[in-house]
Amino acid sequence: MSNFLQNSLLNQKTRYQLLATVIVNIITFGHGVGVGWLSPTLTKIQTPDTPLDFQVGIDEISWLGSMLGLGSLFGNLTIAFLLERMGRKFCIYLLAGPYACLWILIYCASNVSYLYVARFLCGFTGGAGYLIVPIYISEVADSSIRGSLTSMVMLSVNLGVLVGYILSTYLAYHVVPFLAVILPIVYFLANLLLPETAPYLLRHKQPHAAETSFKYYQNQQRGMGQASKADFEELRLAIDAQEAQNTTALTYKDLITKPALKAFAASVVLSMGYQFSGIFSFINYMSTIFEASGSILDVNTCTIIIGVVQIVGVYTSTIFVDIIGRRILMLISTLGVALGCIVFGCFTYYAQQYDLSDVNWLPLVLMIIIIYLGNVGLIGVFFVVLVELFPAKIRSLATSISVVFLSVLVFCTLKLFPLLLHYFGISVTMWFSAASSFLTFVYFLLFLPETKGKSMIKD
Repeated sequence: MSNFLQNSLLNQKTRYQLLATVIVNIITFGHGVGVGWLSPTLTKIQTPDTPLDFQVGIDEISWLGSMLGLGSLFGNLTIAFLLERMGRKFCIYLLAGPYACLWILIYCASNVSYLYVARFLCGFTGGAGYLIVPIYISEVADSSIRGSLTSMVMLSVNLGVLVGYILSTYLAYHVVPFLAVILPIVYFLANLLLPETAPYLLRHKQPHAAETSFKYYQNQQRGMGQASKADFEELRLAIDAQEAQNTTALTYKDLITKPALKAFAASVVLSMGYQFSGIFSFINYMSTIFEASGSILDVNTCTIIIGVVQIVGVYTSTIFVDIIGRRILMLISTLGVALGCIVFGCFTYYAQQYDLSDVNWLPLVLMIIIIYLGNVGLIGVFFVVLVELFPAKIRSLATSISVVFLSVLVFCTLKLFPLLLHYFGISVTMWFSAASSFLTFVYFLLFLPETKGKSMIKD
């Protein structure tokens, strides 16, 4: 019982860590709203009754999807440049501006270029947030709850995706931006409460500010107890030892050590499995997928149901990531997605040749299984594992490189996915996703290390 209370997110010692996690994830929630907004909106703006003064075709749709990846790439590069120079808090503040601009552009859109730029800014916010938020959380969170708190990144994104699905389905096109633009204002003001992280301040020779930050995140503002003093001293000594080892500048040789190369290999497979399994593409084009599957159920209702399933899946990973570990969740997720996509592809293949109207509910059930299992591991634990894979000396740079690579994959998959659906059909697309997910499962089974409980300061 004492261990449960000690590891609880509501433990008095860690409640400010939970508060900080909730505040910084306002932006990841907002990014999710922007991602979820697209799917039902595409069905509206392709009809003669479009709320805009223009319509879009298959080529414009593929660019609307893929601009998210291009924006994410620039967001990664920007934050990677600023992260160590300007600090975690500066980077966190920075995200409010482009996020507010994307909704202004959506409201004012007079041609498709406005929507391209808006999706680019949505990607910029997400790409930057996916890099800075997990690093920030890992530096303020106790190791006993770090996995659960970091998992909240994707929980927030998925909650935002659900809200985006609902808002764009049931509200008029021009009403959604009015509501969504409130988020960056709340996000910016709430972050004024939070200090810079103690590890960053210690690395930049600000010990008094670091101690104040440490007290805040440990909920010890009135004075640290002996245990907290010992923890802070351990952190300080670990940072000093790390800095002593890092007296020479980081060079390419640090990136090609055996531990670094093994971590990079795992991160490459992790990113490719995440994108080529199709989970993220499914989320962006969910309404289109249900139309292509032949389901007679309302496509937007199905999309909203999937949005709920995403939240349940990531919440499941949040509960179990610090109990059974990262590796088991990844194995369950990749194998489950592979099997689900195979069956989904077979259903849509045979539905073109036989009357399967008696089981027209099956596409929804299969997609529920695929999305749930995808969120349990591939999505829910992705950034937890990515941050923990790399040696401490190269963690910031290596994580940045990995997220840049992920953004390139996001651009490619979101650009190609609607074209695959259009030219090859839903069955082939799902089988390709299944093959990718199964190969990822095999790699994880053989090579993925368990990173549960790994120190963020020492290797």
